[in-house]
Amino acid sequence: MDFIVQGTLQAVKALYSTELKESDINLQETRKEFEGEITIVTFPLTRFSKKSPEQTGSEIGEYLQEHRPEISGFNVIKGFLNLSLDSTYLLQVFSDTISNSAFGDIPSNGKKVMVEYSSPNTNKPLHLGHIRNNLLGYSVAQILAASGYEVIKANLVNDRGIHICKSMLAWQRFGNGETPKSSGLKGDHLVGKYYVIFDKEYKKQIDELKAEGQTEEEARKNAPLIKEAQLMLRKWETGDEEVISLWKMMNNWVYEGFDVTYKKLGVSFDKYYYESGTYLLGKDIIEEGLEKGVFFRKEDNSVWIDLTADGLDEKLVLRGDGTSVYITQDLGTAQLKYNDFKMDESIYVVGNEQDYHFKVLFLILNKLGKSWAQGLYHLSYGMVDLPSGKMKSREGTVVDADDLIDEMIDTARGRTEELGKVEGLPEEEKQNLYRMIGLGALKYFLLKVEPKKRLLFDPNESIDFQGHTGPFIQYTHARIRSVLSKAGIEKLEYIGINGVSPTERELILALSKYPSVLAESAKEFSPAQLANYAYDLAKLYNKFYHEEPILKVEDINIRNFRLSLSSVTASIIRKSMGLLGIEVPERM
Repeated sequence: MDFIVQGTLQAVKALYSTELKESDINLQETRKEFEGEITIVTFPLTRFSKKSPEQTGSEIGEYLQEHRPEISGFNVIKGFLNLSLDSTYLLQVFSDTISNSAFGDIPSNGKKVMVEYSSPNTNKPLHLGHIRNNLLGYSVAQILAASGYEVIKANLVNDRGIHICKSMLAWQRFGNGETPKSSGLKGDHLVGKYYVIFDKEYKKQIDELKAEGQTEEEARKNAPLIKEAQLMLRKWETGDEEVISLWKMMNNWVYEGFDVTYKKLGVSFDKYYYESGTYLLGKDIIEEGLEKGVFFRKEDNSVWIDLTADGLDEKLVLRGDGTSVYITQDLGTAQLKYNDFKMDESIYVVGNEQDYHFKVLFLILNKLGKSWAQGLYHLSYGMVDLPSGKMKSREGTVVDADDLIDEMIDTARGRTEELGKVEGLPEEEKQNLYRMIGLGALKYFLLKVEPKKRLLFDPNESIDFQGHTGPFIQYTHARIRSVLSKAGIEKLEYIGINGVSPTERELILALSKYPSVLAESAKEFSPAQLANYAYDLAKLYNKFYHEEPILKVEDINIRNFRLSLSSVTASIIRKSMGLLGIEVPERM
């Protein structure tokens, strides 16, 4: 509301002979219990008026009402000046700006950003935690793209290490040549099965060694299986053809399985990085840091950085035998990503258990003088819990992503049929609707909460057509499309409307907020703000739908205006939900 800021600056100058800056004017949305739409906080202005907050507010309110045609009235509550916007002005804003098909579109800002998310291990299927990660990363990427950024969606696949060798060894020892095709299992589920088998067999061997008198620690180190896995890892690192061949075969099974899950979720990537191709890259950076005096070498030849002056501790960056640790690889990968894309910002979507790791990583890169390190950001998110007893996974410990997706679609089918919302729809459209609602419920429930918060995901609560849910918003969109379909036309002329009802006023103001909500979501890397905006908009439209006749109103201009208002609302809901990765149905 730039005209209010400018008007207030003019008022302060005219009334109190003081010139202020735009940043000196504090605007807020008027609280629902008071009349008006925009509130000016008058407390800071009293030092110029030398009067009480109430008197200052009244004087500025009178000035604005007299000099700004957009303001139709005002009231003062203590130190708050509440302004009412003129109906003619609101209609003009709706007609000229909000109803434009390009409303909310933001031109390129010339900046490039990478969003890295998913980062799965190739020894098991994706799980519930991965779902939050993927949905969050994909949505943030969509929001940034809509906000004018050039976005690269990246996936760093953890495809090497002892955990990968455990699955490989178990398949070699116990698999009898089983393949995804022969077993009927998705490749990632098959490999995950052998990771579990390794763990069970390893525990048996530990118990046997403990029974022979070894301590827990000794038994863990001496169990034949773990020794074989460690030998396999060493062979992999030296390029043993047989081990590499097995690794490629099983990883390909996993990638094919992941692709199916990603497609179900509706997420995608522009660039894949693989740890097998990046884990050695950090060694050059270690040498660079030693030359610059950022790192130091200990007697055992290991390389460290002292971060105690920064309130942290000493951190190992390279082992004494010259092998890399996790942060070595991340230093190299960060440099590689920048070399590849020269992006202005790089966002890592990783759970909050890695907060310390990223604090150290970014600090080291800054100390190394990497100018681009200022643009690194860890989008930390909390764990997802399920109500106890719901949807246990194959192993009984982690909720499998594919199981959860299928369960959501099944729940959507049952709930939708129960409510009779699919009567008369062709079978193919029904199945697509169940998928849309099930995934919409899952995505919305996980994205409506601020990323940093831990959340409890209840599948049944998420599919509620009357609650704070994705299906409620989807149903509202379908309701609007039904109204427009019955009218038979969307682009309508309306002239001679003298005013708007309170609900129409609310709806126009809510629609006008879309660009600012999008901008704030991009700034905070938070889909939650956009998700909650879509819900508030849907809720407001339902209020409008129940209070104001649309198709049955006699005045053709009012009818056309309300249809236009409905059409724009559907469009903004569709845009908002689309940026969350959620489809909205045309009918249900």
